[in-house]
Formats: sequence, C-alpha cells, structure tokens
Amino acid sequence: MTAGGHERPCTPCWVSLTTPSLRETRDFYSAVLGWTWRPGEAAEGLLIALSGGDPMASIGEPGSGLRAAAHWTPFFATSSADDIAARIRERGGTVGVGPLSFGTGRIALASDAHGAVFGFWEGAVFPGWPRDQASAPAWLELRTRDTFAAAVFYGEIFGWTTEDSACTVEYEDGEVVVREAGRRAVAIRGGAVETAPDPQVRPRWCVHFHVADVDAAVTAARAAGGSVDVAPSASPSGTRREAALRDSVGGWFSVTTG
Repeated sequence: MTAGGHERPCTPCWVSLTTPSLRETRDFYSAVLGWTWRPGEAAEGLLIALSGGDPMASIGEPGSGLRAAAHWTPFFATSSADDIAARIRERGGTVGVGPLSFGTGRIALASDAHGAVFGFWEGAVFPGWPRDQASAPAWLELRTRDTFAAAVFYGEIFGWTTEDSACTVEYEDGEVVVREAGRRAVAIRGGAVETAPDPQVRPRWCVHFHVADVDAAVTAARAAGGSVDVAPSASPSGTRREAALRDSVGGWFSVTTG
C-alpha cells in the first residue's frame, strides 16, 4: 500500500467485503467479475481483488469467533479520521470501530443516523483507485429511509458542498447524486426528496461494479451460486443497464454498464 488517500479527500476510496467464507467468495467474484487475487499486506487473511493488475476491493472473514452476514462496506478518504469521527458523533451517527492503525494509515467504521454502515480512511490507501474500467467499482449508492436527511448528514460530514470541495451535488431522477470531477461517485436514494421518510427501507450502502455485459454477469452469478434481487433493466435516466445481485454467501451488490 502507498500513500494516496488524501489525494481525493471525502470521496470514495475503497470497498471491502466481509464474508463468512473466504474461499467461496473468492471463487464467486473470480467467475463473475474476472478478478484475480493476492494476499493483503495490512491484515492476516485479507485478500486483495485485482483486475488487470489494479486493486479493486478487499475481502476478509470476521474476526475469530465472530459471526456476520456478508456485506460490502464503502470507505471514504480523509486527511483527518479524528475530525470525521467528531462530525459523525455531532450529527447523531455512531463510530463503532476506531479510528485505529491499519497498515500505514488509520481507518474507522461508523453508521449514520439511520444505521447504514460505512468507513473512512486516513492516509495510506491505494492511489488512483479506478472506477472507470471493467470490473471496477463504478459508484456507491446509499439506500435510505430519508434521502434529504441522509444527504445533509453525509454532505456536512464530508464537506461535499463547501467551496474547496472537488464534488458537486445534484438532484436528478429521484436521487441525490454526488459527482467528483464530473464523474458519478455517490448516489443517495430512498424516495423523492419531498416525500416523507419510508420506514420500510433498510438503510445500507451498495457497490455498483462496471461490467461489459449485465446479462452475461447475471448468468455467471447464477451459475456460481448467486441470486438476482433486481433483474437487468435500464436505469431511470436510460443511460446504463444494471442489475442487483447477491453473491453465493448473500453479499448484496450491483452490476452496471455505465
């Protein structure tokens, strides 16, 4: 790992999957996204997913004696983990783990005011983490009960609307969309901003991965023991095709052509 997390402060910088079966999960994503693997340097038992030699994501099992359902966790870059932790607590969120040393950086895990789990990472992150090539994370999406409240929460924590931010925030097609240098980085969805919060929504983050062919990815996922939550369809804007899937151990993610 090399320093680089501070290069895009308060924007997505990494995704990690916690899984009850490292081997099964590795085989699934190799079959569906074509990933290869190498051991992680920062923690024992961690695997780093590679596509074309570039790091895409990490997967690991819960600590000894712990049980946890498979889930993807997004991480956001920061120059000060302590500052982000303080902002989260001030705004009704919870910092559950850290900040603590990880490799040559510092990481923490938190949940927002509605319970969606995310992380933030100070210092040593893979530089130039790609989001624009085959099998790379395309963007992160938050499914939440209250789009407006969530947008305010994360916007204030990460400073997305400040004058020196590299991000722009727009409302389009029923979503709050955060763009980094013009590229879609984060979407927050949970019903129209003007509507009341939806108590039926389970707040959580989803990772969208680039694929060349959504239907082929769905077929590969089924063959590898996964399932389809939302069948392939056009996005609300009609600019991409996407599908929501579960991997063979229940991890929820999406594939998209754009």
